Amino acid sequence: MAESMKGLKRTHRCTEVSAANIGEVVTVMGWVQRRRNLGSLIFVDLRDRSGIIQLVFDTAEVGEEGFAKAGTLRSEFVIAAVGKVVKRSGAVNENLATGDIEIVVNELRILSEALTPPFPIEDDLATRDELRLKYRYLDLRRPKLQRNLMMRSKVAAATRNFLAEEGFLELETPMLTKSTPEGARDYLVPSRVHQGSFYALPQSPQLFKQLLMCSGYDRYYQIVKCFRDEDLRADRQPEFTQIDMELSFVDMDDVIDVNERLLARMFKEALDVEIPLPIPRMSWQEAMDRFGSDKPDIRFGFELKDVSEEVKNCGFSVFSGALAAGGTVRGINACGQGSLPRKKIDALVEFAKTYGAKGLAWIAIQPDGSLKSSFAKFMTQEELDAIVAKLEGKPGDLLLLAADKKTVVWNVLGALRCEIAKNLGLIHKDEYKFLWIVDFPLLEYSEEEDRYVAMHHPFTMPMEEDLPLLDTDPGKVRAKAYDITLNGVEIGGGSVRIYNSEIQEKMFEVLGFTKEQAYERFAFLLDAFKYGVPPHAGLAYGLDRLIMLMAKEDSIREVIAFPKVKDASCLMTNAPDVVDEKQLVELGIEISVPEK
Repeated sequence: MAESMKGLKRTHRCTEVSAANIGEVVTVMGWVQRRRNLGSLIFVDLRDRSGIIQLVFDTAEVGEEGFAKAGTLRSEFVIAAVGKVVKRSGAVNENLATGDIEIVVNELRILSEALTPPFPIEDDLATRDELRLKYRYLDLRRPKLQRNLMMRSKVAAATRNFLAEEGFLELETPMLTKSTPEGARDYLVPSRVHQGSFYALPQSPQLFKQLLMCSGYDRYYQIVKCFRDEDLRADRQPEFTQIDMELSFVDMDDVIDVNERLLARMFKEALDVEIPLPIPRMSWQEAMDRFGSDKPDIRFGFELKDVSEEVKNCGFSVFSGALAAGGTVRGINACGQGSLPRKKIDALVEFAKTYGAKGLAWIAIQPDGSLKSSFAKFMTQEELDAIVAKLEGKPGDLLLLAADKKTVVWNVLGALRCEIAKNLGLIHKDEYKFLWIVDFPLLEYSEEEDRYVAMHHPFTMPMEEDLPLLDTDPGKVRAKAYDITLNGVEIGGGSVRIYNSEIQEKMFEVLGFTKEQAYERFAFLLDAFKYGVPPHAGLAYGLDRLIMLMAKEDSIREVIAFPKVKDASCLMTNAPDVVDEKQLVELGIEISVPEK
């Protein structure tokens, strides 16, 4: 039967007790991890968020009644224990922070009993994710998840402290906003008062933070929830958290400087890891050409090389056809993999197809220097030798080549180099390789919409020297935009904003908006810009992704307290769910759901 605390006060968390407390009487509280009954002695491992400490029960100290009560303890019972700290009587447990001590209990209170949990509360479980998420409140008791969430708290605290020191103000922006069709799908919230009208949950505080700059607040930040109704992946959730900031009277270098120092503070305080500054920068074009990605993982090689010149006159139609259509032929050298079995090479070909490749050409360089290839019969020896030389092939290497439109080749080889590195165990999670990507294209052409769309958003400032190209060749205009990447993941991005009304109108024109359409969507921002707007720039981090990498996890679900699954539902609460008909009537909504 559960007892009350009756004025009992916890003096220490479990691992706050140490050898320095030997001889003291302490009070600890937490969950029973396990109980071992040796007849005359009962040992209990007590767990709280700090870790585990061993409790010892014997009748001489706790009495017959207390000893009998200790014998009823089961996994996950919540207890309070008062006792004396002593040197551990048995062997020291090197795996525990408290492995050299124990508490000899003289008073035990059972604060709450527990059913047998559906899975053990311990790390390295083989439990299905669906079961873990259904009982998330139990899953969250596991030490690994508690460490992840405590690290997340440390990062948030370090961020707030650092930005306050740098003169930033923490200001909140609205959760109920206006829907703007550009970008991902909005989550909509119906209005009861304005029936037929909807709020949107913010995909980002972008427009509001720019308005705060117009209002003279100079340096703003918030750690804020954002929402996107999009398909989920390992590093995406329908609701996610941003560290969002905006600064006035700055240019790109100022934003990069403050954020490099912020990242260094985060990693030092949360992980005790030193981040070398300055963080390297790479242009978008160089990143795509060398790594096939604008968020390259630079912990390993396998860089892309362009072999178009070497094969431009060859008899292999896959290469010549791609080049004739304005495409490219590029390859990577999977060093030391020339002896890879054909079955595994075929698996790489199939992998490449999932990224849009029609196939993958390959050359395996044998130990004696001879070549084994999927396309040798269509090439001269000189042409094959030229490819090998360009890709710096050596005996024992495997060369993989793709031919198609440049964007397809980048995607295919960019993904392939990461897949090979993963298969070979070359990706080390203990390394933290940061990289700024700069000089992005301002625009990209959407075949689907048959128009240019903003690569970041419509308020990104073009490079001043590229402004004339907006009229003549918009696709070549570079943006004052910058992304910060870590180990092949984009963790943040931002830009210098347009603050000149003429440039903003030109930007909308290039994007295919009439002046009326632009005002229809963004009138409040454009009107604000008529009353004096400072030069400003900003950046936002995806906090969940950043913590995922810091915690060396493969999914952001492992660093979010209550995440959603792939279809954006919550297995624990069964959200989303149907609502009362009365609520729909009040909102003026009639539901029409297509039959499945």
